[in-house]
Amino acid sequence: MKIELLSPAKNLESGIIAINSGADAIYIGAYKFGARINAGNSLNDIKELALYAHKFGAKVYVVLNTILYDDELDEVQNIIDELKEIKVDALIIQDVGILELNLHDIPVIASTQMDNFDIDKIKFLEKIGFKRVILRRELSLKQIEEIKKNTNIELEAFIHGALCVSLSGRCYLSQYLGSKSGNRGECMQPCRLPYSLIDSAGKILIKDKYLLSLKDFNLSNHLEDLINAGITSFKIEGRLKDIDYVSNVTYYYRRKIDEILKRRKDLERSSFGDIFSKFEGDLERTFNRSFTDYFIKERQKDILAINSPKSIGKFIGKIKTRTKDYFTLDRKHDLSLGDGLCFFNENGDLKGSNVIKIDKDKVFLNDVYGFSIGDEVYINFDIKFDRVFKQKDFIQRKIGLSFALKEVQNGIYVSIKDDAKHEVSEEFKVEKEYAKDKGLAIKNIENQFSKLGNTIFYLKNIKIDFYNRPLFIRLSILNKIRRDIVKRFEDKIIQDYENEKSALDKNNRGEFYLKKLSYEFNVSNKLAESFYKKHGVLEIEPAFEIKEGDKLMTTKHCLKYYLGFCKKQGLKEPLYLINERGQKFLLEFNCKECQMEIYKNPS
Repeated sequence: MKIELLSPAKNLESGIIAINSGADAIYIGAYKFGARINAGNSLNDIKELALYAHKFGAKVYVVLNTILYDDELDEVQNIIDELKEIKVDALIIQDVGILELNLHDIPVIASTQMDNFDIDKIKFLEKIGFKRVILRRELSLKQIEEIKKNTNIELEAFIHGALCVSLSGRCYLSQYLGSKSGNRGECMQPCRLPYSLIDSAGKILIKDKYLLSLKDFNLSNHLEDLINAGITSFKIEGRLKDIDYVSNVTYYYRRKIDEILKRRKDLERSSFGDIFSKFEGDLERTFNRSFTDYFIKERQKDILAINSPKSIGKFIGKIKTRTKDYFTLDRKHDLSLGDGLCFFNENGDLKGSNVIKIDKDKVFLNDVYGFSIGDEVYINFDIKFDRVFKQKDFIQRKIGLSFALKEVQNGIYVSIKDDAKHEVSEEFKVEKEYAKDKGLAIKNIENQFSKLGNTIFYLKNIKIDFYNRPLFIRLSILNKIRRDIVKRFEDKIIQDYENEKSALDKNNRGEFYLKKLSYEFNVSNKLAESFYKKHGVLEIEPAFEIKEGDKLMTTKHCLKYYLGFCKKQGLKEPLYLINERGQKFLLEFNCKECQMEIYKNPS
């Protein structure tokens, strides 16, 4: 079974860095309709990324997962036509209207925006020919196992990055507040703003805290559990993140997954090539709001980044002593001038400052106000770590080549192999002149064939088999032979790469598992409506973006549970959230589904 590490790409540069850092696949947005309005890319850039990725057997998935309006369908068709020529490996979609277009045999993947958790729905998607479903982030291992038992479709799961507090695809808060739809790639992230929680009597239960802002996802300790549950693709969130985040997180997970693959003969990597890095992966050294494994082991309380939506970085120690100018920590540290440090003050607010001087164990900041003995200190800007990503070739991916040279009647015969079973060979005419110095002749050949620095290859080993004694071959001729055959080998890898064909069956009339669809199914165009109707749906509400509904968000995060009132009395309900602008939102608690729902204030 092949295991895939799937990384985000904001742009071409980020995508290449992700491949170099060990990604088996990349997901990237086209210039429109990619659910991240600030992460669009030209088709030429996607073409270049796909060509680079395919050299390592890695895949490129293009994200077309916004909901669409009728007047956009022709433009989407044009994009798909061009993506076919680029030879991308799959489309990630939310809007089923796309299934009614000409997909040119490009496989389709069901975006997490489709809120994939219901077994009947996933079985339907499998039946009509989806290649894969990206599962809801809120699922537990038990739920994933149950889905796998009942389906044969590929399962993809997020393992790292920012968490949407809402069930994916079912948040309308940004659209309601500012006509910026998350399902259209324009989310304003109102969940990362402060709210107060009040009861029906107007009593403030929690004041001005980030009550909808979750910690970041981290399943690095559950990878093998996920494999055993049925996951074959591990997805890193972050199409708006910079290359330091993408590279660091990808490389970290590459090494974790490879450790599993070494032990498991039933598993194999989805791409090839060896990684050469100038840094050690460390998840805490790039953007994070501290971490949670969310619901993977069932519900837990500590999932909120309640005091700040900003990055806190890596814990480095508690303050041991403090003066008006400096402090010391309770453990050794390796701080540098310019490092950014932060802490939570007595009110729980995140505060920070920069290191301006270090004198042995004394740390001087440009502002030490608020730091107190016993405070936990974090580094959220590590200047040494940051400099690594500004170096040339801070991480590289290379394919190891095994050369074999032997003498033949008219010259030499050269062959190349790699570990992925690609192979080329060629006979080169060479004027024969036997070397006087055997050792020097062999060394010259080895040296020239190791000069692969400007390619994606490195010399893994070389075998030289001549009849009697080594030939003397001029360096210029050796260089030309190496360049010619290495170019042929690279071309061979590209030629051998085969795109998977779609299994989508437009003639399939399988019944959808529901007869009536609410606006939470996000039907916003005539083709999506037609798709559902031909699969037996009788009633379809238009998407929230077309006709507003009352429910603004559905989330597995529950403030009653957070306060310790999950199954006991004591709160004067209903409860409300109030934002900084004074807007009020009703909370309802669907205890049967173990969910919290946010509504417009009915009054």
